[in-house]
Amino acid sequence: MDTQERRDAAEPAEAGAAEGVGEWEWEWAAVPRRPLWVEEPALRRRMPDPVRTAAVRAVLIMSLTVILAMVAFLTALAGSWLSFPMVLSGVASTVVATWSVLDVWVTRQVWNQRNGVVSMPSSSARQLRRERRWARRAARAAQREASRIRRGSADRRLSRA
Repeated sequence: MDTQERRDAAEPAEAGAAEGVGEWEWEWAAVPRRPLWVEEPALRRRMPDPVRTAAVRAVLIMSLTVILAMVAFLTALAGSWLSFPMVLSGVASTVVATWSVLDVWVTRQVWNQRNGVVSMPSSSARQLRRERRWARRAARAAQREASRIRRGSADRRLSRA
């Protein structure tokens, strides 16, 4: 709101105050209401359920691994007897975390193989394949037309003879 709009709004507010409506109430009544929640289309498609569960599992395992590594580091700095078991468990959890990340990748690949990959219409490779397919179809159609013309003319000669 610039200065002139504030001055213009002050005059009706004073008139409203005389009628029993407070200054702030009038200003809130004049403001247009916007919805609290605005739906926006998603930029990417939602991940399939098995891939999403594997990803959530991997994130939880990774976070626990980072916490375990921090505890192992701090116990090593403190010179605690707990340092050695924590380092061993940190190595084991790193192996498990690596497996969980690979599990997400494998689950995604398996899901794509079973259910098909959704390609984007703007894909250049898809456009090239489409153009080649159209060219092949046009060539086959032209070849069929040429063979029909030859057969048709041969049939006419036989019938006229």
